[in-house]
Amino acid sequence: MRDHEGEHGAHAPHGAHGRPRTAAERWAAFRSSPFLPATVLLVILAAAAGLFAGSYTYAMANPTPRHIPTAVVTTPAAPQQETFVAGMERALNASLRLTGYATYDKARAAVDEQREYAVLRARGRGVELDVSGASGATVAQVLSEAAAKVGPATGVPVTVRDIKPLQHGDPRGLALFYISLAAVIIGFVGAIQLSVHARGLNPAERIAFTVAYALLGGFAIAAVADWWLGALRLPFAESWMILALTMFTSGMVFTMFNTLIGRWAMLPTWGLMVLLGNPSSGGAVSWPLLPSVLGLIGRWLPPGASVNAQHTAVYFRGHQHAFPFLVLAGWALVSCTVFWVWRHRHPGGREPAPAPAAGS
Repeated sequence: MRDHEGEHGAHAPHGAHGRPRTAAERWAAFRSSPFLPATVLLVILAAAAGLFAGSYTYAMANPTPRHIPTAVVTTPAAPQQETFVAGMERALNASLRLTGYATYDKARAAVDEQREYAVLRARGRGVELDVSGASGATVAQVLSEAAAKVGPATGVPVTVRDIKPLQHGDPRGLALFYISLAAVIIGFVGAIQLSVHARGLNPAERIAFTVAYALLGGFAIAAVADWWLGALRLPFAESWMILALTMFTSGMVFTMFNTLIGRWAMLPTWGLMVLLGNPSSGGAVSWPLLPSVLGLIGRWLPPGASVNAQHTAVYFRGHQHAFPFLVLAGWALVSCTVFWVWRHRHPGGREPAPAPAAGS
């Protein structure tokens, strides 16, 4: 009898193992499995792909002038200048933000200070438009092409000159954008790799190694662009330090987010540096041709600050501004401060070694 009951009991469902799991139990099991983060990543990667393509296409696919800062040498009785300006604004479907200067030398100095992108002055019966390729290759191209059409259309003879051309190895002005992009991306990728492969680093050690790879990485980028490829003739020490500061800042931004939100730190880092920062940096498309919001905020983000500082160092030596360095230093300082204050939340580090026992 007991054998018979035992035989039936062996097949009869009983206890927690025999009943179907509830929805709450299935959700709890899913949450504790690797399938939840994998599913979240599926959604995030798909969204990131679309946002990545969208942000770069929005900013760069069809650059459109809006307000182009232009210096005008004020000359009495020069009606052809007004006619030409009106024709340019119609052709560009935008306005030239004109600023008057008493002499050509003062207008040219404003270009060197990067307050203006071109100089317009009357010359005889016509006008002369001096563009600055180094100030923004895309702006210079747009102005030159429009002037070539507006001159004949308005009957105003026009001469176009490039008073600050790009270097021969960088005819489209993209090399500075590429080296800055490399510093930004390798900067936070380096911090990710430290978190994965050198997890036991303590906070001060992590900052020290971030400084170290930033210095070596910045040197490598500058050396390849200048000494190996010859694409740019860099003011080597200054360009190296800008790249190193960019890499360090980018690395510490990831470290800050890793401290605050843990394993999902890549999301805000990628969004800030790549989706928003690089398209608005002014490196591939000059700021006057970007959508106005991007042109405004780009200056305040690390990629834009890096391109700005590098651009001035290479093409406008002696006219360097403090602003881009303050932006980079500000991001680096905030990131280091957040990391240091909340370092106990960072997923890395190691326990201090136990003190040796007395008498040992």
